Amino acid sequence: DPMRGPRKLEVVEVKSRQITIRWEPFGYNVTRCHSYNLTVHYCYNVGGQEQVREEVSWDTDSSHPQHTITNLSPYTNVSVKLILMNPEGRKESQELIVQTDEDLPGAVPTESIQGSTFEEKIFLQWREPTQTYGVITLYEITYKAVSCFDPEIDLSNQSGRVSKLGNETHFLFFGLYPGTTYSFTIRASTAKGFGPPATNKFTTKISAPSMPAYELETPLNQTDNTVTVLLKPAQSRGAPVSVYQIVVEEERPRRTKKTTEILKCYPVPIHFQNASLLNSQYYFAAEFPANSLQAAQPFTIGDNKTYSGYWNTPLLPHKSYRIYFQAASRANGETKIDCVQVATKGAATPKPVPEPEKQTDHTVKIAGVIAGILLFVIIFLGVVLVMKKRKLAKKRKETMSSTRQEMTVMVNSMDKSYTEHGTNCDEAFSFMDTHNLNGRSVSSPSSFTMKTNTLSTSVPHSHYPDETHTMASDTSSVVQSHTYKKREPAEVPYQTGQLHPAIRVADLLQHITQMKCAEGYGFKEEYESFFEGQSAPWDSAKKDENRMKNRYGNIIAYDHSRVRLQTVEGDTNSDYINGNYIDGYHRPNHYIATQGPMQETIYDFWRMVWYENTASIIMVTNLVEVGRVKCCKYWPDDTEIYKDIKVTLIETELLAEYVIRTFAVEKRGIHEIREIRQFHFTGWPDHGVPYHATGLLGFVRQVKSKSPPNAGPLVVHCSAGAGRTGCFIVIDIMLDMAEREGVVDIYNCVRELRSRRVNMVQTEEQYVFIHDAILEACLCGDTSVPASQVRSLYYDMNKLDPQTNSSQIKEEFRTLNMVTPTLRVEDCSIALLPRNHEKNRCMDILPPDRCLPFLITIDGESSNYINAALMDSYKQPSAFIVTQHPLPNTVKDFWRLVLDYHCTSVVMLNDVDPAQLCPQYWPENGVHRHGPIQVEFVSADLEEDIISRIFRIYNAARPQDGYRMVQQFQFLGWPMYRDTPVSKRSFLKLIRQVDKWQEEYNGGEGRTVVHCLNGGGRSGTFCAISIVCEMLRHQRAVDVFHAVKTLRNNKPNMVDLLDQYKFCYEVALEYLNSG
Repeated sequence: DPMRGPRKLEVVEVKSRQITIRWEPFGYNVTRCHSYNLTVHYCYNVGGQEQVREEVSWDTDSSHPQHTITNLSPYTNVSVKLILMNPEGRKESQELIVQTDEDLPGAVPTESIQGSTFEEKIFLQWREPTQTYGVITLYEITYKAVSCFDPEIDLSNQSGRVSKLGNETHFLFFGLYPGTTYSFTIRASTAKGFGPPATNKFTTKISAPSMPAYELETPLNQTDNTVTVLLKPAQSRGAPVSVYQIVVEEERPRRTKKTTEILKCYPVPIHFQNASLLNSQYYFAAEFPANSLQAAQPFTIGDNKTYSGYWNTPLLPHKSYRIYFQAASRANGETKIDCVQVATKGAATPKPVPEPEKQTDHTVKIAGVIAGILLFVIIFLGVVLVMKKRKLAKKRKETMSSTRQEMTVMVNSMDKSYTEHGTNCDEAFSFMDTHNLNGRSVSSPSSFTMKTNTLSTSVPHSHYPDETHTMASDTSSVVQSHTYKKREPAEVPYQTGQLHPAIRVADLLQHITQMKCAEGYGFKEEYESFFEGQSAPWDSAKKDENRMKNRYGNIIAYDHSRVRLQTVEGDTNSDYINGNYIDGYHRPNHYIATQGPMQETIYDFWRMVWYENTASIIMVTNLVEVGRVKCCKYWPDDTEIYKDIKVTLIETELLAEYVIRTFAVEKRGIHEIREIRQFHFTGWPDHGVPYHATGLLGFVRQVKSKSPPNAGPLVVHCSAGAGRTGCFIVIDIMLDMAEREGVVDIYNCVRELRSRRVNMVQTEEQYVFIHDAILEACLCGDTSVPASQVRSLYYDMNKLDPQTNSSQIKEEFRTLNMVTPTLRVEDCSIALLPRNHEKNRCMDILPPDRCLPFLITIDGESSNYINAALMDSYKQPSAFIVTQHPLPNTVKDFWRLVLDYHCTSVVMLNDVDPAQLCPQYWPENGVHRHGPIQVEFVSADLEEDIISRIFRIYNAARPQDGYRMVQQFQFLGWPMYRDTPVSKRSFLKLIRQVDKWQEEYNGGEGRTVVHCLNGGGRSGTFCAISIVCEMLRHQRAVDVFHAVKTLRNNKPNMVDLLDQYKFCYEVALEYLNSG
């Protein structure tokens, strides 16, 4: 073998595509043989592939041996070593790593040069060269106008040059001419200079013609049937004026809210003959080419002639009209219209109609005879009806009870459906033992306290008798202040059982996990141990006179705990209502559990509310479910008088999962007006229980915070007043118990409720749900923060604890991750069907079946599935549809979704990138057809980093449905490499622009589609911040945790990064700062 390898390997010269190396000369004493060779071994990486090369060096005898390696790639690391070999063996030198020099870069990929075009702006984007050959330091963009649709435009001054730094690959060109084609040439530069150019052309949108100013003065001439006006030519902007049109609009009383300004002109031509068929307010009276109006000239509306197929019909004297003159320019598949009102015509004053002559005496006599005959017939029929009614009354009473019992059996059989909750017992652990149980405190002198992982800190003061609390009222001042009589509680602890002792809050998670083992056998055993059916006398409810007052025959009031009304007019049975007193936590008779009122018992219901001094009614049912009446509507939309009780609706607050109605209630003969709130939970599904308790817990907190402490019992009802009513009451009691004692005793609480009213908590599923709800409340706590304290709280939450190297906000986000439900395979069964696989961008980000928006519009063989999920906003259920960026094969499904679900806004939070299968799914001009759905471009604008585009979409297969205007908001301020947007102010501006469009165009009723690449963190951040801003507007409070938790109940990947979670707080602060 050689004695050693070559030494002192070094670089002599480095160029962009070659390097020269040299080494220490060696002789026979090293090679130990006259027959040897020296091999240069080198490797480098090109396009992700490692290239390995070897070359024999023949320069071995000189005193300065060297070797040049050629055909290398610029700005590339090359690993070099020498191998000395003789017939007996080989020895290697040390490895040397050399980077080749930079070179001129390659060209910017032409296909990457993309332009979003507007009327006077072009937003240009590009990618860096595929072969950078160094560090790109600069881009040079030259532009020049090459042609225009309007031949009169002078383009000589429309050129220039701009430079951008190497890390910026976009630029907004403004001050351009409409309807003009511009050539853009881009060159990239390294330290060695500029590379070859790449060129692309883009054409700005044409603008609507500029209409001359008109003052609505007296027209040139006016008759009952005609109006003569002076027409003036319009000024073209980017394309010559193609046509002029006269539009006549009939003035009618406005019934709908005015929509946005883009609808003020008339893009759809309607002939007079078709206007009545289409119920159109307007029609085209004339159309004529632009060259016929070179100078101002008069025109008569209503001259009964035809212009380009449009009949200029005479105007009707008794109607009022507005006359519009509009001009249209057409070029490159675009049509732009501007219009101006040129005249109005009022209805002619009707001629006085002479008074009719007085009727003769003969006519009066005939009328009297007829009236007498009719009176006799009415009296006779009345007698017959009364007699038949008395005969049928007894029979009806006998059959009514059995009929209601049959109905109750049907209800119970539907409600008994039980969903198994499978949980691995090995995963159980005591979460609360490992977390800070003191919660997070707000540094404020007020009594408000945040609660994060437990209920061991304070709840609103309204729940305890030793504290005073005044009832806040945001409603009309006509409601007089009402003083509620203070009811002293019994100062005895809530009694727990011996066989089923109370559970420490810290052990609740472990307890529930164990109970769910073996397919929930623990819960099944506990629930079946409750006494089922009647356990106390209910003689009053069974009286014949009271049977009609019971909705269901088997859910009626026990005698010992029933509510006794004041009797009416000496009727001893008028004291009955199907309701029972239930004890609260340290508060006897704190609740009244009752059935949903029937038509026959509405007056009794309001009598009970009045005499019991009730201030809060809790309703946990909808009026109709699965086609069956569950409760009659016992409240008015305005004012209603129920015998001697007057009820007036003074305020309605609509939220996503519940409604709060405020009433002013008066009783005849009593000079007092009481304010009574109804809390109506609308989020309980028709079958089973809510999928998550988040909404119901928020509802319970609202009831607690807005109920006066010294008022009478809370009246709680569902349909029967047993199942859902029992759930609400148990949850409310257990939250107080966990707060005061650090334990919960759900089993004995349910048992106690059943001793006061039959079958409270009607199903095993409801019993399990109560446990899950209490667990969620204990884990999450009340995370709402008053607006005035957000800044100081957020500052404290970000402080690092030196002992744990963590912060409160990190712990809050960790808790959020822990309570976020994990979707199971069976939850996403539809998304996982083989025929839907190709519609999913990521197989690990799928929407659950329960919140899928199934497509309605038929499109050949395509399925009704799209990877999207319905999400609630703060006030509106299913206000958001969160989805992925459309794949090339799902673009038509995306527009089906927009049309089928009445979406009026689309928010785009990612970039168009064909490499990631993110195509441009909208037209930049003209019309795109996606099966039966047609998407027509209307206009576009760019303001800072928000591109807004307006489209008109409609179903060509159903023209009678009309069209819908949809605005897309493309947000440019969130680069793909960032976890959060660049600017809080810009993102808040995006939220406000979307809200403004929604409110102006559709009164806030339309849905908003939100998408990013995969429909995850970015989309969730937008929805969460939108919810938080709504909270601040309506509640002056912030609850980021609750907002994100609500979203994650439907899609676990909403707001999936801590930085995004923090960003929600920071935008809330920006919102407060902006006023």
